[in-house]
Amino acid sequence: MLFLKKILSYLVDIQLDTASTALNPVLLLSLRNGRFYLTTTNAVYSHGDLYDNFLRTFQKLDFTKNKFNSILVLGFGMGSVPYMLERVFLQKFHCTGVEADGKIAEWAERYVLPEMTNPVKLHLGDAIDFIEKCGQQFDLVVMDVFLDDVVPMQFESLSFLQNLKKCITPVGLLLFNRLSDTPEALASTKSFFDEKFRQIFPEASYLDVEGNWMLANRAAWA
Repeated sequence: MLFLKKILSYLVDIQLDTASTALNPVLLLSLRNGRFYLTTTNAVYSHGDLYDNFLRTFQKLDFTKNKFNSILVLGFGMGSVPYMLERVFLQKFHCTGVEADGKIAEWAERYVLPEMTNPVKLHLGDAIDFIEKCGQQFDLVVMDVFLDDVVPMQFESLSFLQNLKKCITPVGLLLFNRLSDTPEALASTKSFFDEKFRQIFPEASYLDVEGNWMLANRAAWA
């Protein structure tokens, strides 16, 4: 049945489920062009290998120089990042995901994780708590936490960035997703990058991916 729905979704969006949670009052899970499409009122949380801001980012990376054997995704959503790395960029890795919304985690485990061959361990909980207690380092850390279209303030603190730094291997890469789709969002992202992000990561760079800036802890783009 799901296979047939995926085929039909190339003609018209197919709604799979809706939910209202404490974190996300409106959640809509659909199929669009054969991909799981997770949206809130004002934002797209996941769109498989068509999650454009990360697709454009990974297209700019040289995977011969960036080996990601271990991946941490904060704000896992429906798993677009590891799914894309596996299906489009043919990467092999172990992935740890952190997702605060139980309904989203449930959908990810039901629909996406069974389609993946790389091992994924999904944690239900707050990314702040996970990072504070994390005793492991990862080759790639992805920070993609949003509530609707806003990055919660606690994820902009210097202490959070310091804890993130501890979770990255010495040659690892941090990708911090930020909005830049309005003048206000762009100004906020520029301020965060200049005043906080570069304070913790002096060699930081960013990539403009049309509506988002992808901040990195170092020069990373091909």
